[in-house]
Amino acid sequence: MRCLGLMLVSVFISVTASAQTASQSDAATLRQQLKKLNTLGSVLYVAAHPDDENTRLLAYLAQEKHYRTGYLSLTRGDGGQNLIGNEQGELLGLIRTQELLAARRMDGAEQFFTRANDFGFSKNPEETLTIWDREKVLGDMVWVIRKFRPDVMICRFPTTGEGGHGHHTTSAILAQEAFAAAADPKRFPEQLKYVQPWQAKRLLWNTFNFGGNNTTADTQFKIDAGSYNPLLGKGYGEIAAESRSNHRSQGFGSARQRGQALEYFKTILGTAPQTDLMDGVNITWKRMKGGDAVGNGITAITRGFDEDHPEKAVPALVKLAESIDKITDSYWREQKTNELNNLIAACAGLWFESYVTLPSYAVGEQMQVRSQVISRYNTPVKLTQINGQQLNDRTLPVNELQSFESTLTAARITQPYWLEAPHGIGMYTINDNLKVGNPENPDFPAVAYEFNINGHPFRFERRLMYKYVNPARGELYQPVEIAPPVTINPENKVYVFNTAQPQKLQLKMKSFVADASGAVTLKPVAGWKISPASIDFSGKAKGAEWVETFTIAPTGTASGVAPAQATVTTGGKTYDLGIQRIQYEHIPNITLFPLAQVKLVNIELKTAGKKIGYLPGAGDLMPDALRQVGYEVHLLTDEEIMNADLSVYDAIVTGVRAYNVLDRLPYEQPKLLAYVKNGGNLVVQYNNFAGLKVNSIGPYPFTVVNERVTNENAQVTVTAPQNPLLNYPNKITQADFDGWVQERGLYFVNNIAPEYQTPLAMNDAGEAPNKGSLIAANYGQGRFVYTSLAFFRQLPAGVPGAYRLFVNLLSRPK
Repeated sequence: MRCLGLMLVSVFISVTASAQTASQSDAATLRQQLKKLNTLGSVLYVAAHPDDENTRLLAYLAQEKHYRTGYLSLTRGDGGQNLIGNEQGELLGLIRTQELLAARRMDGAEQFFTRANDFGFSKNPEETLTIWDREKVLGDMVWVIRKFRPDVMICRFPTTGEGGHGHHTTSAILAQEAFAAAADPKRFPEQLKYVQPWQAKRLLWNTFNFGGNNTTADTQFKIDAGSYNPLLGKGYGEIAAESRSNHRSQGFGSARQRGQALEYFKTILGTAPQTDLMDGVNITWKRMKGGDAVGNGITAITRGFDEDHPEKAVPALVKLAESIDKITDSYWREQKTNELNNLIAACAGLWFESYVTLPSYAVGEQMQVRSQVISRYNTPVKLTQINGQQLNDRTLPVNELQSFESTLTAARITQPYWLEAPHGIGMYTINDNLKVGNPENPDFPAVAYEFNINGHPFRFERRLMYKYVNPARGELYQPVEIAPPVTINPENKVYVFNTAQPQKLQLKMKSFVADASGAVTLKPVAGWKISPASIDFSGKAKGAEWVETFTIAPTGTASGVAPAQATVTTGGKTYDLGIQRIQYEHIPNITLFPLAQVKLVNIELKTAGKKIGYLPGAGDLMPDALRQVGYEVHLLTDEEIMNADLSVYDAIVTGVRAYNVLDRLPYEQPKLLAYVKNGGNLVVQYNNFAGLKVNSIGPYPFTVVNERVTNENAQVTVTAPQNPLLNYPNKITQADFDGWVQERGLYFVNNIAPEYQTPLAMNDAGEAPNKGSLIAANYGQGRFVYTSLAFFRQLPAGVPGAYRLFVNLLSRPK
C-alpha cells in the first residue's frame, strides 16, 4: 500500500453536493441514467416543510420523465412534534432534514432549503411574515431558482389559505414573487457575481384533495403519475410510499399505492400547459447550439447498449464527453458532464471510495484515510492522482482491489452550517450566503480522484465517511465527526432555584486529542455566585471523559432567567461548544456542537407532594424538568400500571400524545381512572385529535379538536380566580404567562362536560376566547386534569411561570 500525504482543500460545491460514496451501477440504473442524459428539462417543487412535498409527483418527474427535479422546502420542520424521540426545535429540524434526504434518495429528486426557521404552527401568512424576514427568505428562493434554473415551478399550496397553515400559504405567496424576481437583474443583484437571472416558463399549483379541501377540477390540466416503471419494477405510487415513509418523526409511514393516480394543476403565472407539463420548453439537446450531435450520440449509445457488457459503451461515452465539453451553455454542460462522468465510471466497472476507521477527530488533527479502487472490467483505466498526489498513471488491474493509505487534515468542525451562529425565532443566521440552499454542509471532508479512461481525464469526488462493521447490521457508513479538541456538556440545560441553596453544576468533558490540558471556566453571571472561578485539567487521553463540578447559587439580586456560558482553554485557544449526537437507524448519525450554555432560573416556587409517576408518550423532556425542582419522577411501565399500587404516586402524568402512540392505553385507561377515583391526581398532556387510542380520555366527555393559540404572547384571561389550579401551592398571576416560547397551546378541547372546570381562556388575535387549554374535574376522591398548554416546550426552556402552573397541576389540596 502506497502512502500519500494529502491536504484537505476547501472547494465550493454547488447546491447539490457532488461528493458522494460509491453510487449504484446495476443495469436498471444505467438505463435510467442514459434516459436522463438525453433529457434537458427541470422542475422545482416549492412548499414550506418536510412532508409537504408530493413524493409521487417528484418520483414521476425524476424517474419517468427524467427531468432534473428538486424540492425547495422553506424550512427544515423545526417547529413540529416528534413521534420517535424527545428532540425538539433545531434538533428536530436536523432529523427532518435527513429524513428528507432519505426520501430524495428513493424518489430521485434533489433537496433545497432557505434559512427560514419553522417556529411552529402559524394561522395566517401575515403572522408568518412578521416572524420571517420576508426579503431574506425571498432572496434565498431566488438564489436557488437561479442556480437550479427550473423550466417549470410547482407550488404545493395556494395563496388563498386552503393549505391550512400560514407557512403553507406564505410558501405560495413567496413562490410567485420569486418566479418574477429571479428573472429581474435588479432584484438581489449581489447574486449575479455567481449566477444569472432566470425566468421559468410557468408556475403551477398542484391542486389537491385532502384535509377536507378538494381543490381539483376536471377542467384543470392533469397527468397520470401512477404509471409503472418496468426497469424499476415499481409504480410511482409504490416509490412514493417508500419515500414518504422516511418521515418517521412525523408518523408518516405510508401504504404503497398502485394504478392510475391523476395529478391536477392550475396555472398561476406564465403560459398554461395544454398537452404536456413542458409545453413550450425544448427538453432535447436541440435546445442549445451544437446539441444535435450530442443527442444523436446518446440515442445511438442507448440503442446499442448491452446490459451484460456495459463496458462496451465506454469508448462512445468518452467520445460523447468530448462533445459535451464543447457546449457553450455552462449550466447544462456542468449538469450533463457530472451525469456522464458517473455513467462512464459505472459502465467502466469503476468503484472507489475513501473512509476513515475512527468516528471522530479533533479539528486540526491528521486523519488516517484509506482509499480503495477497483476496476471490474477490462477497460483501459489509469489512476492518475488522489487529491493532487500523482500516481504516475497507474494502470488498474482487472478486478483487483487497490488500497492507498493517506492522511487528511481535519480542517473544520463539522457543525451544520445553519447552526454555526446564534439565531432568532424565525430565521437562521448564515454568514456565508454561498452555502444557502444546501441541505448539508457543502464543505464536508472529501477526497478527489482523477482517472484516465480511454485516454480522457475524469475527475470525481467521494465524501469521506467513517466505515465500520456492525455485527447485527453489517457494513455501515456514517459521517465523520470533526470536533473541538475538548467539548463541554452541562449535565442539565436548565437549573431551577427556588431558594438560595447552592446547587452542583456538573460539566461533562470529553477530549478528542491526546494529552489534553487546559482549564474550564464558567463565565461570571450578575446576581449569581459561582465557585471555583476555573478548574485546571491535564494529561487527558484521546477519548477520555470526565466531570468537573462548579457550585452555583443565587445572590439577593438574582431574578428571572440568566444564561451561564462554559468555556475551555486548551492548546492556546478557547472553545465554548459541547457535542450532541442524534442516532436513528433510518437516517445517518447526526452530530452537532451546541453552545456549552445553561439557563439559571431563579423563581419563587412552592411544591407539594414528592413522587410522580410518568407515562412517556411520543417523547418529551418533562421528567428531567420536574426532577430539576425536586420531584422524584418514575417512568411507569405497562406492567406497573396494570399490577402495581399506583396510590404511592402523588400524581401521575401522561407524556405528550400518549393517547396517540401507546397501544396499551385502552387496557390501562380503566386502571388510571380507578387511580383517580381512589384519590389520585392524573394529569394528561396534549394529544392530537387524529388517531386517539381510546374513545374517552377523561371520566367525563370532552373532544380534542384542531384548535390552538399560536402566539406565545397571547392574552390569557383567568376565568376562575379561586380555582385551586391557580392558587395551590402557587398563586398564579398574569406575570406567570410572560416569557413563554413558540405557542400557548395546541389541540385544545371543546364539547366540555359541565363537570369540568375551565379556569383559563385565551385566543389569538381576531378570534373568540377559547376555554379548552386547561380543564379539571373531581372524580371520586381524586382529580383529573387535561391540559393542551405546551408545557413540553416551556419547562425544558426554563419558563418560570410555566413551572409554577404545572406544579399546581401536580399538587392537590388535601
